[in-house]
Amino acid sequence: EISEMSERSKQNVAHGLAWSYYIGYLKIVLPRVKTSMEEFSRANPNVLTCRDTWKLHILIPLSCDVCDDLEKADSNIKYVTDLTETTLTRAGTKRRVYKHSLYSIRDKDNKLWHCAVEYATPLQALHAMSQDECAALSREERLEQAKLFYRTLEEILKGSKECAGTYRLIAYEEQGEAEPHSLCREILWHLWQQCHEEYPVQEGPQPSTLCSEELSLQLSQSDLPQPLRSDGF
Repeated sequence: EISEMSERSKQNVAHGLAWSYYIGYLKIVLPRVKTSMEEFSRANPNVLTCRDTWKLHILIPLSCDVCDDLEKADSNIKYVTDLTETTLTRAGTKRRVYKHSLYSIRDKDNKLWHCAVEYATPLQALHAMSQDECAALSREERLEQAKLFYRTLEEILKGSKECAGTYRLIAYEEQGEAEPHSLCREILWHLWQQCHEEYPVQEGPQPSTLCSEELSLQLSQSDLPQPLRSDGF
């Protein structure tokens, strides 16, 4: 009965997606991210100048609207190259390839920042479920599931020793058509913070790449995720 109640209320959807994403993907690729970054940096010493950003940046839009092409999502984001592939035999598939793409991100001063970034693919499943009559997942339920996915994934990764220091979760609410470069600014804020987080953020210089408006997730207080920002943005 408890299982049926959870299924009807969709309480276990995001929880299962987060664990599947971790076990089937992140636990495999994250421990190898810094090695790939180091290999690229040796061949391109002037590109990845801040070692603290040598992580996989995982985008978590709470709308679950995942764009397959980041360059189309924001014109200030440009594909650079793919990092070194990891090839494994998994679940009957010979030589399954895992890889990440490196992007350059242009700030308002035309400075280029570089990082490995991609969407959390399970969000595509949540979005598809909200479009499928059989799944019967409303927009409100989808939002709650996206928040639960973020919180669950964050807790899983916090407890993973092999993944420590290899990722950055970027959860955000999209700003709409009036903010064409909101995604770019979200990523830039996280890159800037990583390069300066050895200093108290409140006392550091204001990042020139970002607008001065405070950006928040605006989640209900009852299930608010861990704070994403500690300064005035």
